[in-house]
Amino acid sequence: MAAMATDIDLHLGRRLRRRRRLLGLTQQQLAIQIGIRFQQIQKYECGANRISAARLWQLAEALESPVSYFYDGLTEAMERKETAAAGREAFSRKETLDLIQAYYQLGERPRRRLLDLAKSLHAEGDPVS
Repeated sequence: MAAMATDIDLHLGRRLRRRRRLLGLTQQQLAIQIGIRFQQIQKYECGANRISAARLWQLAEALESPVSYFYDGLTEAMERKETAAAGREAFSRKETLDLIQAYYQLGERPRRRLLDLAKSLHAEGDPVS
């Protein structure tokens, strides 16, 4: 659960930075508008500190955007992260690494043929629609 909160913090920080830059504001200018130090804006933008609901409201007001702006694209970002993690897990398996090494030890033509074979086996396993 903690990792998920960190991912959300990073997403909110990226959205905060994007909106601030779009409006041409420096961290210092934004910080002054909401009554905090610019270092706090830096921490929000890099995800080091969480943005409370009240502070998010203040930021939205200062940046002339709805609070929902900060959450736009969050679901997609989380799904991309999960997909990437699953891919990294697959490549960490010994058999996957062995297969990749063996594949690249082949010449170009056998590699192409092996790839075609793998694709055809995958296609045969797909249910007919």
